Amino acid sequence: MKSAPKTGTTGEFSFVVGPEHAITFATDGMPAVLSTPNLIGIFERTAREAITSFLEADERSVGVEIELRHLAPTPLGAHVTVTVRVIHTEGRLVDYQIEARDEHELIARGVHKRAVIRVEQFARRVRRKVGPA
Repeated sequence: MKSAPKTGTTGEFSFVVGPEHAITFATDGMPAVLSTPNLIGIFERTAREAITSFLEADERSVGVEIELRHLAPTPLGAHVTVTVRVIHTEGRLVDYQIEARDEHELIARGVHKRAVIRVEQFARRVRRKVGPA
């Protein structure tokens, strides 16, 4: 890392909930709402982008842990804002406080941890699992 992300470093992403973000079991009267797996993916992307400027060219961050409470449903067409804030950095690990809100309320909150990796070392580990081509 060029430097450790400072406590308080934030990232934010806003989006409108579309069909691509919705649960897959919206049938028989079940309304289509933002799915937890899609929300997790958006949290991860926002956290990754929040620390990009602290990384060397050959580094990336990967999610290693997430603890999330999905507190409220969010319907199609709703505006959601995801916010991540660095709360601790130790070595190559970065911890975040995460939350999401729609126009009405807090819809999710939790903590997320990312590890800063070197791309080539990570790729070597992956190749060992894949085996010979």
